[in-house]
Amino acid sequence: MTGELFYPPHTFAAIPPQDAALETSKVVILPVPYDSTTDYKSGAREGAQAIISASQQLELYDAELDRETYRVGIHTLPSLEPVMSGPEQMITRMYQAARDLLEKDKLVVMLGGEHSLTLGLVQALGQRYQKLSVLQLDAHADLRNEYLGTKYSNACVMRRVWELCPIVPVGIRSLSLEEHEFIKQHKLEPFYAEDCTPDSAPKVLANLPPQVYITIDLDVFDPSIMSAVGTPEPGGLSWHQVLGLLRAVAKERQIVGFDVVELCPREGPTSCTFLAAKLVYKLIGYITSP
Repeated sequence: MTGELFYPPHTFAAIPPQDAALETSKVVILPVPYDSTTDYKSGAREGAQAIISASQQLELYDAELDRETYRVGIHTLPSLEPVMSGPEQMITRMYQAARDLLEKDKLVVMLGGEHSLTLGLVQALGQRYQKLSVLQLDAHADLRNEYLGTKYSNACVMRRVWELCPIVPVGIRSLSLEEHEFIKQHKLEPFYAEDCTPDSAPKVLANLPPQVYITIDLDVFDPSIMSAVGTPEPGGLSWHQVLGLLRAVAKERQIVGFDVVELCPREGPTSCTFLAAKLVYKLIGYITSP
């Protein structure tokens, strides 16, 4: 036997320690195992660690970008401990964690977990960026004012975010009458899935202020490639549609953070979890490209 023994770290993409130190990394991965307001298929609490495990099979060289993205420094934090007293308290914990990382000038990438977690990050970013907007990639509007007795359900998350900053929903194909009427009343302009074309990116960009947070609910993808979600909806976007939009936004706007949420690994094949891991790595690459 020759060579040195190597024990790959259980971190995002198994990045070598010298490229993953917190102090020197530009990007921080924040796993959050929480799904207490889901009401159909649970299991999103397992999503973050599943993405981290799958990411260890990624090729670190990105042929599209012709670079090894990980060299910007990607640090993986331990999982954030959930608060089980209620979703509002959990969102407060998310806010505190995000605020601490932003004070260290890190690009925060949150791996959920359920979509309600996004609110805590937006609260922290809103205090740092004056012209913040949120690009929502999602099958569902998530604009209810209250759901199952709480205003902090994952079904209400974008309503709470809209109260803080402008939102641009993309890929929507399921909403309630309440949400439909809210959209009309407040003159929101969602990009419904059936209207998303290769020419949609400039129209989406026209609605986005300079600083953008991106929240990606994985059910934005068509179930044929992403069935491992709690609430799948037919008629979703393709891999290349989503990447094309993210590439355009990264080129024209300052992306100040993002999340990937609602992966339920038990609800689909391994390919779904790997898709999520590659999506995270691709978007980090777009954001940090020179």
